[in-house]
Amino acid sequence: MATQLSAEHISLRIGERRILDNVSFTLQPGQITTLIGPNGAGKTSLIRIVLGLQKPTAGRVSLSAGTTIGYMPQKLVIDPSLPINVHGFLRLADRNRRHCLEALERVGVPHLLDSPMAHLSGGETQCVLLARALLRKPSLLVLDEPVQGVDVSGQAALYQLIGQLRDTTDCTILMVSHDLHLVMAATDEVLCLNGHLCCHGTPEVVSADPIYTELFGVRTALYTHHHDHQHDLHGTVAGDHSEGCNHG
Repeated sequence: MATQLSAEHISLRIGERRILDNVSFTLQPGQITTLIGPNGAGKTSLIRIVLGLQKPTAGRVSLSAGTTIGYMPQKLVIDPSLPINVHGFLRLADRNRRHCLEALERVGVPHLLDSPMAHLSGGETQCVLLARALLRKPSLLVLDEPVQGVDVSGQAALYQLIGQLRDTTDCTILMVSHDLHLVMAATDEVLCLNGHLCCHGTPEVVSADPIYTELFGVRTALYTHHHDHQHDLHGTVAGDHSEGCNHG
């Protein structure tokens, strides 16, 4: 099977500062790959290069033929005085109201279509940003810290939603995170970046790597979420269930 994306020997210098050094990786179709690393590791720069917004000093990025990219930025700041609702925001990507509603339905928030953007909670805003990315019908979905501003239970729900979207659309997902303990249980492949590619592999392989431990310290077992119920994006239990969460 052909790779969705191939990054070959990516290096980036800005002035005298070396941001990225000889970074190579591939994204396989239908997989969720998570890019982790400490602050200043070059994650944002690498994402900008993948998106074609930044030209590397050396190396190249190749996409499989016909690849369409949907991008979800880390956060969105809306001026509270700006009179724009969710539909108006989504229309910047697709002017068809039905398409906008369908995208919101796919992320579980169709009721927000006519809500003011400035009144949304953190989780609701992230869902709207994800819906906007889906309007491009992407074969590659790039998510820059998608749970920004969402509480821990809501993060679990959002990661679950991202997994469901991969399963239903068969798109490839590249996700950036620094919230390792939670996100690594929701990914197929992990790339650990600190200017260069320190280590990579399955979550279990990376979490056991001494380089990972040196960067992030010793962590407890990877977070997994065993469901006898579901949380919504506010962390509230959805539905009437008598048993609580099991976290292992």
